[in-house]
Amino acid sequence: MSKGKEIEEKQVDMEGNEFDEQEYEEVGDNFYTCESNEEDVIDLNSSAGAHWIVSDEPRPDKIRKSNASSYVDFGLVSLSIQSQDADYIHSHVPQLSDELENMIIARIPLLEFRKLCLLNKKFLALIKNGDLLRERRMIGVREASVFMLASGEDNWWAFDQQFTFHKALPVLPCDGVFRLGDKESLCAGTHLLVCGNELDGPVIWTYDVIMNKWFKGISMIQPRCLFASASSGGLAYVAGGIGLESGGILNSAEKYDPMTRSWEPLPRMKVKRKMCSGVYMDDKFFVIGGQSQNNEVLTCAEVFDEKRNIWVEIPGILNGLTLPSSQSTPSPPLVAVVNNELYTIETSTNSLMVYLKNSNSWRDLGPIPVRADINKGWGVAFKSLGDELLVIGGSTISLSGRGMTIYTCCPYPSAETLNWKLLDDGGGNRRSHFIMNCTVMVA
Repeated sequence: MSKGKEIEEKQVDMEGNEFDEQEYEEVGDNFYTCESNEEDVIDLNSSAGAHWIVSDEPRPDKIRKSNASSYVDFGLVSLSIQSQDADYIHSHVPQLSDELENMIIARIPLLEFRKLCLLNKKFLALIKNGDLLRERRMIGVREASVFMLASGEDNWWAFDQQFTFHKALPVLPCDGVFRLGDKESLCAGTHLLVCGNELDGPVIWTYDVIMNKWFKGISMIQPRCLFASASSGGLAYVAGGIGLESGGILNSAEKYDPMTRSWEPLPRMKVKRKMCSGVYMDDKFFVIGGQSQNNEVLTCAEVFDEKRNIWVEIPGILNGLTLPSSQSTPSPPLVAVVNNELYTIETSTNSLMVYLKNSNSWRDLGPIPVRADINKGWGVAFKSLGDELLVIGGSTISLSGRGMTIYTCCPYPSAETLNWKLLDDGGGNRRSHFIMNCTVMVA
C-alpha cells in the first residue's frame, strides 16, 4: 500500500503548525473558536479560500467565515471545512437536512471518526452523545476493524476489514512493566481493552477509536490473565483465567459495557480453568478448553445462556483433535466463529477443523497457509472477520516462518478445499511474524 494511505494522526493550527491536543482540550469550548479581526466573508477565488475542496462538486464563490478552518482528509474525499458551521451567502447552494446529513456522515469509516471532531461543535456533539453510532446501527452500517500488536513493536496498529488502510495508534502511555509484560486484548463497542500489569498492579488501558486516545479504564471485578473472552452486540464477556491478585485459577465471569464503562458479575462456571478460549455463537458465550487446577488439559466447554442466566457444560467438545500436553505449554485453543459455525486450528498439523454440532465431532478442512506449529500456536492470530476467517502468522513457504503474512477465506463446513486469499497490508513482510495481541472490533 502506498504511504499516502497511511494516515498520520497529526492536527494543525491555522498556520499549518502541529499543535498539542491536550493544550486545546484544557481550553474547553474555546478549542473550536478563536478571535479573528478579518472580514467575515472569504473570497474562494482568492488565496484565502484556496483550500475549499469537496470532491468535484461546484463551489460557491464566497462563504461566510466561522472564525477558523480545519483541513481534513477522509481518504477519497478531502474537506477543508470551517471549524463552526459555515453560512453560505448564495441561496442557490442547497442545504442538506440534518437527518440526511447524519445518514451520510454515519457512513464514514469508523477509523476516520476522530476527524469529525475537528470539523465543528455539531459533529463533536453527535459523536459524544452517541447519536452517530446509533444512526450507523439504524441504517445497518457495521464494519470490522482489526487491532494488532506484533512482537518488537511499541505501537498498536489498526486495519480496515479489507486491509487496504492502516494506521498506527497513539503510543500507549503505560509504564515499562506493562509494555514488556504479557497482555490480553478484547473489544467492546468502540473500545479496545488491553489488560495487563503495571508496577502498581493490574490495569486495563482502553483505546477509544472515536476520540483516538488511550485512557485507564475500570479494572475487572477480579483482574485476571489467560482468560477466555468474546464480544457481541457491543458488550464483552470474560471468564476463567488466573487471578492477578489471588494467583489462583478462576471460574468467575464478568461482562463489560462500554456505554457505562463498568463490569458486571455473571454466574460462576462449573469448572475452574485457565488458558481457555472464548467465542460467541448461537447467541451464547462459549468457554472452550484450557487447563484445570491440576494442569490437566480440559476437553470440555461451558456455555453461558444469558436468557436463563446459567452455564451449561458440553463434555468432550475437543475430543477428536490432536491436543498437545500441558507440559509443552501450548497456546489456548485457536478458535473463531463464522456464520455461527465454530472453527479451530489444530496447531500440531496446521490443519483447519470445523465443529459439527449434531455429532459433537470435528471435520478436517485442509491445511492453513501459516505456521502454527512453530511455537505451538503462540504468535498466530486466528479471528472471524465478517463472513471470513482471518489468520496472521509466519508463512508456510518459509521453513522459519519469518515475515508476517495475512490470509482470509470464506469457509463452510462441507467444503472440500478452501481458497485462501493473501492480503497485502502495505508492510506486513517488514513486521514480525509473531503476533503478540490481535482482536477484531465490529461497530
